Amino acid sequence: MNVVAFLISLGLFVFGMWLMGTAPELTEFQAPIFFGGIMSVALSLGIPFHVLGRSDGV
Repeated sequence: MNVVAFLISLGLFVFGMWLMGTAPELTEFQAPIFFGGIMSVALSLGIPFHVLGRSDGV
């Protein structure tokens, strides 16, 4: 379960970075795409912090 959550978090993080890097090159919808990248990165950090919990099993 931890490996799957890590892979999902990593994928969301990379996708969010890609969105934020791509947004300035676009002519339309720059702000929503950049905001989507920020939300994707925030979600990728929230999964390990809140869903997985502590690593010592408590």
